[in-house]
Amino acid sequence: MTECSGEEEVGEMVQLLTPDGERVHHPDYDVEPTPEELREMYRLMVLTRRVDTEGVTLQRQGELGLWPSSLGQEAAQVGSGLAMGEDDHVFPSYRDHGVAVVRNVDPLHIFRLFRGVSHGGWDPAEKNFHLYTLVIGSQVLHATGYAMGVADDGAETAVIAYFGDGATSQGDVSEAFNFAAVYDAPVVFFCQNNQWAISQSVERQSKVPIHRRAAGFGFPGVRVDGNDVLACLAVTRAARERARGEREATLVEAFTYRMGAHTTSDDPTRYVRSAEVTQWAKKDPIVRLERYLLKNEWVDTDFLGLVEKEGDQLARHIRESVRAMPDPGLTDFFDTTYAGTHPLVTEEQEWFEDYEASFTGGA
Repeated sequence: MTECSGEEEVGEMVQLLTPDGERVHHPDYDVEPTPEELREMYRLMVLTRRVDTEGVTLQRQGELGLWPSSLGQEAAQVGSGLAMGEDDHVFPSYRDHGVAVVRNVDPLHIFRLFRGVSHGGWDPAEKNFHLYTLVIGSQVLHATGYAMGVADDGAETAVIAYFGDGATSQGDVSEAFNFAAVYDAPVVFFCQNNQWAISQSVERQSKVPIHRRAAGFGFPGVRVDGNDVLACLAVTRAARERARGEREATLVEAFTYRMGAHTTSDDPTRYVRSAEVTQWAKKDPIVRLERYLLKNEWVDTDFLGLVEKEGDQLARHIRESVRAMPDPGLTDFFDTTYAGTHPLVTEEQEWFEDYEASFTGGA
């Protein structure tokens, strides 16, 4: 087991807010958000964590089949999500709950998916937020193809693809990088390097830092402090402008940490040292921004209490709504395989109905 402290990587990493909440500046990437914008970033990160906490709890209570936690990755997701425009298209993986919150996607859509009562959960065209993808790395190809399409259409828009460090070991991702470079696709590749691909550390996946791979394909790569919401905002905003203005891809490596399990079916205590978790807990993205806001007196305890109360209300709404969701019918999935009827699917449905009816008491 390799301890992934990341301290030796700070020199080449864009950081605008230290773990102690001190503001620093970078010569190439910087932002100056207003106190109101900073408060909204804090609010979105807190709500993201409440959504995630509720997901873990509901799965432990048997209300969900699975839940992939985003604990510790709130800054990477909220910062990058805020950098994209409403007309830009987002291709998430399966734990990008913070991006969904930023895009104002109803969290219940995500919970329907992991409860197994929906095959997708939402209309991708409504918020330009495409469906969660559990097949590792495939959404990176989808995003690149979509970016090539909007470029051919002459649309003034960009595309962002979210994926983890583990996905970079998939051939789909390398193929997407190459297509994006050769066809000048306006896409931002946003890799959340949370140090672990299930039980394999990032050192077992890549000999060099992930962002340096971009050079081999012919486009820029940059590493950003993934627990720093300001840096994630600044770097992603620059990558977006490069995509829209220059039709050039960028690989952003958000150097962060997965504070929870890979999913609720995983036991990270089997391969992660407790000292490693303790070290990264000191870099908590929400605590970092809260310290900065308090030091500058841009928030007070009343504001923090209101945000916490909003999180409680959201969690209660999710909890009550999930428990009230009806179970899907045993044959419902046959109706959504194709837009219309298909003789083979009809035949399979009839066989399945007969099979269920063969049990004592029928289906």
